[in-house]
Amino acid sequence: MQFADVKYFHLLWLLPLVIVFFIWSIHHHRERMNAFANDALVKDLAPGFTSRTLMIRAVLLTIVFILSVMALARLQWGFEWQKVKRQGADILVALDVSKSMLAADVKPNRLERTKLAVRDLLKKLKGDRIGLIAFAGDSFLMCPLTVDYNGFLLSLDDLSTDTIPLGGTNIGAAILEAVNSYRDVPGQSRSLIIVTDGENLEGDPMAQAAKAKAQGIKIHTIGIGSEEGELIQVPDGRGGLEFLKGPDGNVVKSRLNAELLQNISSETGGLYVRAGGADFGFETIYNRELAKLHKREFESLRDKRFFERFQWVLALALMLLCRETWLRPLRRKI
Repeated sequence: MQFADVKYFHLLWLLPLVIVFFIWSIHHHRERMNAFANDALVKDLAPGFTSRTLMIRAVLLTIVFILSVMALARLQWGFEWQKVKRQGADILVALDVSKSMLAADVKPNRLERTKLAVRDLLKKLKGDRIGLIAFAGDSFLMCPLTVDYNGFLLSLDDLSTDTIPLGGTNIGAAILEAVNSYRDVPGQSRSLIIVTDGENLEGDPMAQAAKAKAQGIKIHTIGIGSEEGELIQVPDGRGGLEFLKGPDGNVVKSRLNAELLQNISSETGGLYVRAGGADFGFETIYNRELAKLHKREFESLRDKRFFERFQWVLALALMLLCRETWLRPLRRKI
């Protein structure tokens, strides 16, 4: 036994008020009748106004209120196994977790702002599978393609600049990881969204983009940061922050390489979007590309289908309500 919409049980907070109202109502009626006549005479003249009858009516109406809340909460009892066919597209999201993503030209920083935007993307997905790749100097599949969005969020929350031990930025490694992840996935509705500042330091991302195109993978890129560059603040080990410095001792500036990201997307027929304030880029890519992807059928799953039993509770509430109406005093015409 379970309830499908437990939020309606919050209405039971009104129960004490209902009980107080009935107590006040019975007391009020009793005072009025005592002012009119004594108890023996009231019992003969108006049997429906006795304290006992009023108490029974109050109890019945209180039970009706409780049963009505249970009916709204949709009582379910018993179940059967039912095959559920899932349809959707496949989407991999590759996030740059190099030190440059700590730049604070977007608040609170590039990485945390990106994670918030991915959460917003997740709200738009309807049965689509999504996976997560983290990359810096190397890449790692944090979460394989799944419809378990809660599990995906756990992997997303774990992302930090310490996820990939090897520093630098290797966009080609992220693309190669996506190609390998899609190797055994049938269908053509396969997409990769790369979020980075585009400042590639290693590998040949264009060569890997060509491999992705050959596998039918469309790459969309989101560029974050500015072409002027931004200084990178990292923890100094003493609870404060300091500017990141290169091997030469000079501070490092992270600059957006929009041209490279545009070339990667163009190679595979995807979109390049510059991350902005209101629209980070995921919404544009979803509306213009992902929402139009062909939905393929995943394997059928068995799911529990519970039987609705709220009708019984509602019927009992109506019966008690009818019984309460019989206890009401009839007005006689004189």
